[in-house]
Amino acid sequence: MQVLGPWTDTATIAVSAGGKARGLHSLQTGGFRVPEWVVLGTDAFEQLLRAGDLTGQLTAFLATDDLEGALAAGAALRAEINAVPLPPTVLELLTDAYERLGGGAIAVRSSVTAEDGPGHSYAGQFDSFLNVNGLDAVTSRVRECWASAFSERSIRYAFAHQLAPTGAAAVVLQRLIAARTSGVMFTANPITGAADEMVISAVYGLGEGLVSGAVDADSVTIDKSSGTVLETVLGDKESSYTPAGEQGCVVGAVDKERRDRAALSDAELVEVAELGRKLEAGLGTPQDVEWAIDDDGIWLLQTRPITTAVRAGSRSEGAQLRGAGEDLADDDMRIWDNSNIIESFSGITSPLTFTTAADIYGRVYHGYAKSLRVPAEQLRQTDRWTPVLLGYFHGRVYYNLLHWYRMVGIAPGYPLNRKVLEAALGVDEPLADDLAKTLRPFTFRSPLGRLRARTVTTVTYMRQLLGIDDMVEQFITDFYRVYDEYDAMDYATLSGERAYASYRTVDRDLVHRWGPLMVLDAILLTCTGLMFLLTKLLLPKAPEWFLYAVVGPGADVESAEPARAMTELARFVRTDPELVSLVNSTPPEQIYSELRGSDRAEFLARVDSYIDRYGYRSLDELKLETPDLREDPASLFVMLRSAIGRVGDTTQHSRSAEADEYLDAHLGGLRRRIYERLRHKVNRCAAHRERLRFCRTRAFGMVKRMIRVMGRDLVAREVIDEFGDVFFLTVQELRGCYEAAETEPLRDLVAARKAQRARDSVLVAPARFVTTGSTFGRAELAGQGWVPVTDTPPATVGTVLPGTPSASGIVEGTAIVVDEPRDVAGGILVAYRTDPGWVAALPSASALVIERGSPLTHVAIVARELGVPTVVQVKDLTKKIRTGMRIRVDGTNGTVTVLSEGDLRDGA
Repeated sequence: MQVLGPWTDTATIAVSAGGKARGLHSLQTGGFRVPEWVVLGTDAFEQLLRAGDLTGQLTAFLATDDLEGALAAGAALRAEINAVPLPPTVLELLTDAYERLGGGAIAVRSSVTAEDGPGHSYAGQFDSFLNVNGLDAVTSRVRECWASAFSERSIRYAFAHQLAPTGAAAVVLQRLIAARTSGVMFTANPITGAADEMVISAVYGLGEGLVSGAVDADSVTIDKSSGTVLETVLGDKESSYTPAGEQGCVVGAVDKERRDRAALSDAELVEVAELGRKLEAGLGTPQDVEWAIDDDGIWLLQTRPITTAVRAGSRSEGAQLRGAGEDLADDDMRIWDNSNIIESFSGITSPLTFTTAADIYGRVYHGYAKSLRVPAEQLRQTDRWTPVLLGYFHGRVYYNLLHWYRMVGIAPGYPLNRKVLEAALGVDEPLADDLAKTLRPFTFRSPLGRLRARTVTTVTYMRQLLGIDDMVEQFITDFYRVYDEYDAMDYATLSGERAYASYRTVDRDLVHRWGPLMVLDAILLTCTGLMFLLTKLLLPKAPEWFLYAVVGPGADVESAEPARAMTELARFVRTDPELVSLVNSTPPEQIYSELRGSDRAEFLARVDSYIDRYGYRSLDELKLETPDLREDPASLFVMLRSAIGRVGDTTQHSRSAEADEYLDAHLGGLRRRIYERLRHKVNRCAAHRERLRFCRTRAFGMVKRMIRVMGRDLVAREVIDEFGDVFFLTVQELRGCYEAAETEPLRDLVAARKAQRARDSVLVAPARFVTTGSTFGRAELAGQGWVPVTDTPPATVGTVLPGTPSASGIVEGTAIVVDEPRDVAGGILVAYRTDPGWVAALPSASALVIERGSPLTHVAIVARELGVPTVVQVKDLTKKIRTGMRIRVDGTNGTVTVLSEGDLRDGA
């Protein structure tokens, strides 16, 4: 039995010195500055146990497999350890250790063998003491450290994490630093899991108040690669300044001034951060480090692996919650474009929605490639990029654009299909040809292998093109078989475990079936591209609006049913002035409850019928956090209020009739028959696509109900604090809640993500930006346009904003800028984006103008069928147009013009 220290070999330290000593030894051998330290190894503790005849008691404790029994046995052991006289050999060892440090004030720290491990840290579970002065005090504190190995909190921690209780304890004695500043550094963000950020907390004096949570410290978040400070929060450090050797001193006036400035200077912050980078590189894993600064500089007091960051957000997952989630070379470029993805995921989107969508996209497009008989080797190559088709930045969802070009390249016809893809996505800047040609979905070992594989894929694709009608019908049949079964479940009595099991079954079944149907999108791209080429060839002078009006799913498309049903509901309300008054003057969230307590039985029945048919819908249908009409019918009355104002308007009509008139006047004979044959194919495919989108909406509505059951279950299990917190989890974390994963860190993760959401909400989200490599952070994003919202001057009278024509017609009226379809009766609906849930509001709008989106998005298609003049892709529209402005919308030429008050035509 001997005193251990930096001179001891690594193997002995690993076996006998415990977790804290292992960390100190790693620091010392790595060349970092560490205050002098020694260790009383586990053999000293074993000597105490033998002296008190406690070995059998320890064995019984370790064999206890129930919590209550372990707590009782642990309490008995603690009492015995505190009562047993210290054996002379142990006292001599302790005296030797203390003298090696020169006596005086030292730190006494537990160093249990299970502590600071790679999987579980046991952080805060065992005792440590600062300012311990004199041999008697040191002896007492060492005994307390031994006893803390059997503390109630450490036993509960072990059982909560399904770990075996520990029975081997060492104790570290360390020279105390007379710190003027101290703190903790995490070399990866422990809350978000972001591996490219480090977080440094600092206080004046010793850091025990910071570690215990009693002191509000400064907190600085730093981009690891560039050293840029991303965020600084100054804490109230008034109670934190306790110079070494002074217990409970009173903070003077000078110190109160110090609390209002940063505890670390800029130079010190740079030095601490650089030490963190070197330490992580040397140890090979993110670290939780305690440090202190005295007159001699920076000292590292201890280090341990960050376990919560690894469990709660791995490097790839943490990155994906902030960006691509790809491991890239430093010069690899990624282009991020929100295009019409914001039709599905507008504004701030929850982590649960994003990770669910990214997971589904990856699996669906893997299934799509497999259905085209892509060889196994190339199929594995797609697994590198299909899981990251989407990116997540400051809560917004973006296309990882280059990978979408790769996806288009899976099917034949890439040169044509990519051009149509750009129109379908609504991207403002087509990709340069030299770059687009390099974006291959996979590579082959030889030209012959490529030729063979591409031939098989092309033949398979052509067969699916010819048989797409049957494929869709079979899918629809299978889908509704699954949907009807799970939609009929009693979700009010469903348990969380059953809801999770149902969710996993539905998820696997539908994603498996959906993959092959993605060929429909490829077919639609190919046929639409051919249609545009044929139009340019046979009708070279056709106006731009014609290209979008000539194709479409038809007026009877299923996804337009909610809009037509809303119009019928509005007509019924218009027949009763009292109902009109009720809908227009009562807060939407109160109308449904008032109807149930009134004599409006027929109207209530019609509302219930609408909810019964379309209750799975909501304004943001693919955002899991948005309640559907069954959960919150208020949005139904918001849309109904708008629709009432437009009932009876006969000015709206389908523009497809105008396209037919143009064709009759300019094309006939064999050329017309060829043209109509291709047109019919495109329209059939467009109708199929709308049917599948309708199925997707229903599927998400069903999943929403299952997740809501799980959310309430997690509250009951005290995993999260309130129902809405479930949406701040990732889909992987949600699954972990039902698959025996650790749930303890989730509350902190939710709190951090809520705080981050508030900060993200004030940032401008650029439509398109570029990143390089995988180590970009908030500083780089700020340089790409992610900056706080600033006042942008509105457009002046006469300003013409160009866009893309989507539905022809000219309307002049009052602009109503909205983020949801409300209060637009008779006005021109102006929006940054729309989603499929907006179609119910279209009958109330005289025209529609959208900043982001394409003529092929769902709402634009339905708007054409309803005859609502529409312009899309109007840059900076919602920054320059204000509610109340008089504007002219030209859906034929694709412009929005700001008018003066006198320019507005009478009756417009």
